Amino acid sequence: MNSKLVEEIANAVLYEGYMLYPYRPSSVKNRQRWNFGVVYPRNYSELQKGSDPWNTQTECLVSGSADTTINVKVRFLQGIARTIGELETPRRELYENDDPKIPSSPAALEQQPQSWQEGAERDVLVESVSLGRLAAEPLSQPFTLAPCRTTEPVRDADGLIAKLVVRNQESIFGRVALSATRLKEDLFKVTLTVLNETILADAATARRERAIMQSLLSAHSVLSVEDGEFVSLLETPEDLKEFATQCKNISTWPVLVGEQGSRDAMLSSPIILYDYPQIAPESAGDLFDGTEIDEILALRILTLTEDEKNEMRQGDDRARQVLERTEALPEEQFLKLHGVLRGMRPSPEEQQ
Repeated sequence: MNSKLVEEIANAVLYEGYMLYPYRPSSVKNRQRWNFGVVYPRNYSELQKGSDPWNTQTECLVSGSADTTINVKVRFLQGIARTIGELETPRRELYENDDPKIPSSPAALEQQPQSWQEGAERDVLVESVSLGRLAAEPLSQPFTLAPCRTTEPVRDADGLIAKLVVRNQESIFGRVALSATRLKEDLFKVTLTVLNETILADAATARRERAIMQSLLSAHSVLSVEDGEFVSLLETPEDLKEFATQCKNISTWPVLVGEQGSRDAMLSSPIILYDYPQIAPESAGDLFDGTEIDEILALRILTLTEDEKNEMRQGDDRARQVLERTEALPEEQFLKLHGVLRGMRPSPEEQQ
């Protein structure tokens, strides 16, 4: 497996829509975050009558033997609520019991330009399990993310700590289930289920903004095999199409990834992709915007006012990196973004 190619695509999926142009928290389209691959707490999902899923299911075909091994990496973001709290008395050093005053109303929080939702990358691994073992006994692996609270001092012009940036993460309880069904001598159907079994305390009255703090965000999976091959579900060989129709995928779409023609890795994505998706080599870096066109977005970023750029810098570290990278792009890089000729081939008439 070409790990670099797979990781590039997986990271693009992980941060798809993380922040949209004009990359400011005050922008209307950036106020409802995490629009792809959200796996909600179970009881919250059930109250929504399934419109907001609490599990995903991936089913794909693997050509191999009972000794063929499979590896799974489930990836997602865990939400972090970032708020600003003020100390009653500015001071040089923090005390262990310092408890900053944080606005409790949503309206007051919106007035804080530094208040935001961040995301921390999380992985759940299932490594080197044989298809024969999974066919005999399905695997069920629970995982837990513990709550966490951190603080970061903010000093005023006199060097005194006047505010604290407070980051809160809430607990998440989930499970990864993996099984295999032998369809014929050298063909297996692999089933991967990702479940969010968290019980949201106030599920009956909770708004979406509350539920996503205990959700799996931008959830997707990378599967790889050794001594075997995945079968494309988009361009399935004729003799295997009957088996491909038996694969049921829920809230996810598995496609082959890596070098063109390789069949040892598959990405199960919440976004519909084609086999062997690629990042354009001319792209200078992630822009997070759905159906992004690098040249247009880069030029638009450069036209932001200084106040807008300052909000972009303060709103999120990843947005700040987008701004700094765009402002540093040399002219020749912009020219590469304008248009690229990938290759030429004769027209059907010329081939005759």
